[in-house]
Amino acid sequence: MNPRPGRVLSLDTLTRLQRGLRPPGQGLRLPVPDGMTAPLGCDAVAVPARFGPLVMPRLPRVGCVYADETTWWWLVPSDSDHALEWPAPARYATGAVVTDIARVPDLIHRPDGTLPYSPPIPLYLALCRATGTAPAWSRPVSA
Repeated sequence: MNPRPGRVLSLDTLTRLQRGLRPPGQGLRLPVPDGMTAPLGCDAVAVPARFGPLVMPRLPRVGCVYADETTWWWLVPSDSDHALEWPAPARYATGAVVTDIARVPDLIHRPDGTLPYSPPIPLYLALCRATGTAPAWSRPVSA
C-alpha cells in the first residue's frame, strides 16, 4: 500500500483561506473604480481623518483614497499586512471590507493609470511618521 502524501499548506495560505470565510453581509467593500484593475487583490488601510492630510504629501505615489468625516482609507495590494505591524491607530481591512461604515465613503483621490494601489511600505513609513511611532518590523529579514 502506497499512501498518497497530503498537501502541505503554509501558514500564509491558511491565513488567506481563513480570511475568505467572512460571512456575507458583514461590512462594505471599498470598490476598485471603473477602468482600474487590482491584479494583486485589494486590502485597505484606515486612519483617523486628522492623519490623512499629513500622510498624503509623504507618499511617492498615491493610489485610491476614500474618506468620510472620520476616516481615510488607502487601497493597497492584498496581504500588505504580511510582516508589517501597522501603527496604531491605523486599522487594516482585509479584502478592503470595512465593517464600521453605513455607506461607501467618497473617493477623494484616484491615480492616473489602471492600478488603484498606494505602495504599502511608503504608506507604512508615512503613517509611522505621522503617528510618531517608530517602525516595528514584525519579522526579521533573512538573507
